[in-house]
Amino acid sequence: MTEQHPPLAVDETAMVADLTALVSFPSAGGSLAEERVQRWGAEALRWLGGRVEQWEDEVATLAREPDWPGQEVDRQRIHGVVARFGPQEGEPALVLCGHTDVVPAADPSLWAGQDPWTVQPVGQEEDWTGLGSSDAPYPEGLRYVGRGVTDMKGGVAAILAAVRAVQSSGVTLRRPLAVHLVSGEEDGGAGTFATLRRGHTGEACVIAEPTAGQLITANAGSLTFRLTVRGRAAHGAMAGQGVNALTGLRVVQDALEDLQAERLRGRPAPFDTLDDPWPLSIGIVRGGDWASTVLDELVVEGRFGVRPDETPAEARAALEECVAAACAADPFLRERPVEVEWPGGVFAPGRLPADHELGEQMADAVEVVSGTRPGQVGAPYGSDLRQYAAAGVPTLQYGPGDIQQAHSVDEWVEHAELVRCARAFAQLVVTRCC
Repeated sequence: MTEQHPPLAVDETAMVADLTALVSFPSAGGSLAEERVQRWGAEALRWLGGRVEQWEDEVATLAREPDWPGQEVDRQRIHGVVARFGPQEGEPALVLCGHTDVVPAADPSLWAGQDPWTVQPVGQEEDWTGLGSSDAPYPEGLRYVGRGVTDMKGGVAAILAAVRAVQSSGVTLRRPLAVHLVSGEEDGGAGTFATLRRGHTGEACVIAEPTAGQLITANAGSLTFRLTVRGRAAHGAMAGQGVNALTGLRVVQDALEDLQAERLRGRPAPFDTLDDPWPLSIGIVRGGDWASTVLDELVVEGRFGVRPDETPAEARAALEECVAAACAADPFLRERPVEVEWPGGVFAPGRLPADHELGEQMADAVEVVSGTRPGQVGAPYGSDLRQYAAAGVPTLQYGPGDIQQAHSVDEWVEHAELVRCARAFAQLVVTRCC
C-alpha cells in the first residue's frame, strides 16, 4: 500500500439529508421526476462549489447514433449534469459517477412504511428524534429503507458527501475531479451515453453502484429478446386437431437451456466465482384470448447474458442460431419457425484493465478507512461501466449496499456503509487529485 493521507471527516447528517431529498423524487425511468432529480443534483453540486454544466439531449437525435444503447421506457429527453472541481483545465484525474433514476416502486402498501419515496430509518431505536445530533448519534445497525437507497441514490449521496469532505478539509485539488450524474441507467444507459458523447471523460472512473464491500472490475452484458412462437388454433374440445404454441416454446426452451449450459463452461476470472455470470431467463409470457381455444401464438420476452469474450452481435447470433436449429429439427416449427427480435437496451460487457492502478488505489482507500481490503469480483449484470470502458476510461464499481437489495420491496442500505463509501471516495480523490 502506498502512503495515504489521513481519512477525511464526513458530515453524516448532511449525507442523510441528501439521501432523503434524493429518494423523495419518484424518479422512475421516463417520469418527470427523472429530470427533476437531475436538476436537484445540479444545484447540490453548485452548493458544493462545483462548476456545473447542464444540458438536454433529444432522444430522437441520440437514437440515430450507431452505438445508441437503447431504452425500454418512453422518454423524450435526457438531462445531463456534470460538475468539475479543482483546476479548470485538463482532463479529470477521477470521475465519480452515479445514476439518479430508479425502477418503479410497485404497490406502496407492500412497503413497511407504506411510502417508498420517504426514507424510513429502521433499527433497534424507537424514537428517532434528533437522530445524528451529539445527543443522539447514529446507532449501530441503522438502516434506511426507500426506493433507490441501494440502487443507487445511496451511492449518489456518498459521492456528494465525499466531495463535501474534500471541499471542507482545505486540501488543494491539483488535478481536476468530475462528478457525473446520469439518468436512464436502469433501462440501457442513455444518460451516460449522452454524457460521454458530449466529451465528458476522465483518466479513471468509479461508479457508486452497490457492491457489498467488494470492487466490481468487470461486468457481463445483457440483451432483451422476444420470441414469437406460433401454433395452430382449434376448439378446446378438439385439442388434438390443433398444435399448442406452448409445445413449440418447450422445444425452444430446451434448446436454449442446452446452449446456456455450453456457454457457462470455462468461465474466466473474475467471473469464475459465480455460478451463472451471464444468465438466461424468461420474464414475460403473453398469449391466448379464450380458455377453450388451443393456443396458437405465444410471445415471450427474456434476458440473455453476454459473455465478456463476445460482442452483443455475437451473442444475438448465438441465440438466433440455437432457435433456428431447434425449429429446423421440429416438423411443425420447421414450417412455422420462431421469430426472434431484440427490443430494449443493449448492455455490452466491460472491464477494468487488469494492470490499471485504479483497482489498487480504490482498494487502498477502502482499507485505510475500514481496515479491510476488498477483493475484485465480476458481476452478472450490465451497468454503465461498459460505456466508460468502451470510451477508453478505466472504470470500476464500488458503492454502498448489496445488489440483492436492488429493485426489491423495502430496499435498504446501512448507514455505516454509506459512511464507509463516502470516506473511501474522499480518500481516493485525495490520492488521485491532490
